[in-house]
Amino acid sequence: MADKVVTRFAPSPTGNLNLGGVRAGIFAWLFARHNKGKFIVRIEDTDKERSKKEFEENIFESLQWLGVDIDQKYRQSEHAGRHEELLRKLIAEDKAYISKEKPKEEGGRTEVIRFHNPNKVVTFFDAVHGQISFDTTDLKDFIIAKSFTEPLFHFALVVDDWDEGVTHVVRGEDHVSNTPRQILIQEALGAPRPEYAHLPLITGADRTKLSKRKGAMAITEYRALGYISEAILNFDTMLGWHPSDEQEIFSKEELIAAFTLDRVQKSPAVLDETKLLWFNHEHLKRLSDNEYAKRLEQEIDPRLIPLLKERAKTLVEAREMLTTEFGFMQGASPSVELLTQDGKITAEVASNHLKAIADMFEHIPDEGFSAAQIKDILWPYATAQGRGDVLWPLRTALSGATKSPDPFIIAGLLGKAECLARIAAAVEKL
Repeated sequence: MADKVVTRFAPSPTGNLNLGGVRAGIFAWLFARHNKGKFIVRIEDTDKERSKKEFEENIFESLQWLGVDIDQKYRQSEHAGRHEELLRKLIAEDKAYISKEKPKEEGGRTEVIRFHNPNKVVTFFDAVHGQISFDTTDLKDFIIAKSFTEPLFHFALVVDDWDEGVTHVVRGEDHVSNTPRQILIQEALGAPRPEYAHLPLITGADRTKLSKRKGAMAITEYRALGYISEAILNFDTMLGWHPSDEQEIFSKEELIAAFTLDRVQKSPAVLDETKLLWFNHEHLKRLSDNEYAKRLEQEIDPRLIPLLKERAKTLVEAREMLTTEFGFMQGASPSVELLTQDGKITAEVASNHLKAIADMFEHIPDEGFSAAQIKDILWPYATAQGRGDVLWPLRTALSGATKSPDPFIIAGLLGKAECLARIAAAVEKL
């Protein structure tokens, strides 16, 4: 094999790319980048009925969003001439033959191209599973093409990997049983054998395999829900791979530096949506404030960003909080019912506490009007008078909402003058 590592990701454009589907591509890309090699994406579009242009576009859009850069792109259908050339070569060398078939249904196919199976034991080394042996006798003379212009998956894949110089085939465990056929075809063509790494299955929470049709949401859907690419890349890499230590949160650069195939596990990996949400929150917290604001794609008071980082697990949740929990930044107009917690606190008690608080606020210097300073001054009074009776009217007077950060944080964000104005308005209502 060549010294330079060459890997490929070969998706079929028959559906949108999902976490299960892209995992092999991520692993192949990480392995290539770790070894300063080359990463290829080959669209396997020979299934003309099911292959759609919009799915192909979704594949590349998803990879680009994830930060998976590509060195070379191919489309399998563009190699039809090469496939036919080598099919004819195998037939000329009596390594394959045109087989007359009895149609399974009326008008069905009467000829296919079958491979002359040498009926031997094939042994190959797998980077994940170790030495694997197959007796190929049971495969019989398997079909490699429907016609000279319609090669099947096994044949086209072998030819394309050979022509593209692929040195390492990184793919799902469900392809282990395909490998003996492909090795036989390689040997018949005189093509070099790449090294193999078959990745563990990914299951849902119910331990059943994910698929395009079951339990696997498109990557672009996660993006629409407010997940960020760093989290998806990190989480997907941890589905079947583990580092040499307990680290879980990785940047793209850290993943490239740490990734090796010997850390890939054999047992199935579970796609845990709760864990994915945790990864997303952790990566959001690690964004710079400027980058966080940029990802939100809307105007935001910079003082709110640390609070959003702490509370919002997705960008969508953060945007919602700007109009709900943090809507107080735009103004507040609490009702008497809200200020008194629907009568649990009398209007008189609420009014008296707000007046006392306003007096305390007046004595705090403008430059010292921070959440920490306000809490230090107000907390003893609230403890002595009853925290609920004191803090509820204050929080709702400042926020105008049932759900918001604590009143000390709100007051620090609004500033002294705005707090006094809102307290005065609430007292007037009471």
